[in-house]
This record gives sequence, structure tokens and C-alpha cells, in this order.
Amino acid sequence: MKEVINLYKRHKVTVDNFVETLIKSFPSDYIRYADRILKQHHFIQLIYGVDESFVQVTPIICRRESDEKQVGSEKSHYFHKMELNSDGFYISNPYIHYRTGKASISVVRKEGDKYFVFDIHLIELLEDLKLIEFNSTHDKVKRSVYFLGSTLLALVALALIGYGGFVFFKILFSFEDATFLHDIFKSIIAVTLGLAIYDLSKQIFEHEVIFQSFHHPEGKQYQVLGKFMISIIIALSIETLMVVFKIALDDYKNLSSAFYLMVGTTILFVALGYFYKTINAVSCKEIE
Repeated sequence: MKEVINLYKRHKVTVDNFVETLIKSFPSDYIRYADRILKQHHFIQLIYGVDESFVQVTPIICRRESDEKQVGSEKSHYFHKMELNSDGFYISNPYIHYRTGKASISVVRKEGDKYFVFDIHLIELLEDLKLIEFNSTHDKVKRSVYFLGSTLLALVALALIGYGGFVFFKILFSFEDATFLHDIFKSIIAVTLGLAIYDLSKQIFEHEVIFQSFHHPEGKQYQVLGKFMISIIIALSIETLMVVFKIALDDYKNLSSAFYLMVGTTILFVALGYFYKTINAVSCKEIE
């Protein structure tokens, strides 16, 4: 919503001029030709009219229905801040529409002794003007794919956490000292990776399924990547620690493995630190 409003504000003059010119081109009997207007211009959500006392005198005509229940109702609370321009138009600030729940603007056009209200779907209007790239069908398909992918990742994460829990409870009822450290670290690694994958699936679900913006701020992507990398580094550090413990138990054949794991984990730490330093530098430049 915030991004849509900001985009509208940047192009307000162009958008408002387009809307005014478009409505001027309609037949003056808006209600009679409402079905044709709504059919030809998909971003117009509904049309209705009020008299000079701001009492509704026409049905609310939507694309699929005509609502006559509010004919005769008083609408002055919607118009108390209205100031018409020289062409007899008033365009409201963006808001969430009570019927559709979408970002919208209301356009009021005075014709004779009546005021006609056009509620306009702001996203579809901006799309029609090529100010944003938004395709509802493509968006639904993409959301469905992300939903499926994030759900599968969540199931994998739950399986790993469940396996870690299974190994842990198995240890509680087992008295085999030889495999205790190996199994306890296996449990920790499984749970850690499960949490990392679950956090990744949650981020995908939140940003791509529940809410999807028209541009993707780099900070969100970096946040997901950073969290995932931290979890991987923790898992590798635990694995390194497990190998070190094995060496402490006279298993010296894994000494080289422990060394390479420590080097690899250290490189990942350094790389992650440099990554965050670079991102912070870019963010500071963008602020300046």
C-alpha cells in the first residue's frame, strides 16, 4: 500500500489529468451508461450519484451488481473536505476501499446539480498507465509456486527437527557411551538445520505469498540470506566441534578433517562479515 501511494504521488499530475480527461469523454448520463463504462475501464470499481445536499439519489453500480439499498442515505461525511477544481473535479487521497479492500481513489465530477462518484482501483489504474508492471494472473501463479515451495521447505524443516528430537529421545533411553557425543551432535545439527530451513520458508511465505511488493527491497533478501548463512555456519561449527571431541577421544585420523572444517568455517565467518559490511556501506550511500 505504501509503495503504491508513493508511486501515485510521484505521478499525481499525470494520473489526475488522465482520469479527468477520461471522465470528460464519458456520456454525461453516467448512470445510464455505467455498465459500458465499467466494462471498458476495468480500474473503475463503482459509480453512484448524490444531489447537492449529498443525499444519494442513484444506485451504487458495480461491475456485477447494482445496489439500491443506500438510495436516500446521507453522504455528507464523505464530502465535507471536498474542493472542486476549475473543471468541476475532486480527486481524493488514496485509501483502502471498504468493498474491495484494495488501494483506491475516489473521483467526484459535478454535472448540473448532481455529484457523481467514481471509485477507482489505484493499482489497476497505474498498471493501465504503464507506471507499474503488475499482472494478476502471473501474480497468482507466482504466489502459488512460492506457496508450494515454502510449504515443502517447512515440511522438510519439520522432518529435520523431528529427526533431531527422535535422536535426542533415543539417547535418553540408551546407555551406549561410545556413540553418545556423536548422536547428541547429530541431534543438534538436525535441529539447527531444520530451524534455518524453516526460517527461510517463513521469509518466503511472508514476503512472496502474504505480502508481495512491486519492487523487492534488497534489505529483505539480504536478511533472509544472512539468517540462513548464520544457521549454516552454526551447524558447521558444531560439526567441527564434534570432530575435535572425536580427536580428544584418540580418534586422530580425523585431525585433517577438523583442520579443514575449521578453515572453511573461518572463511565463511569472514565472508559473512564482509557481506554485512558491504551491505551497510551500500545502504549508507543510498541514504546520502
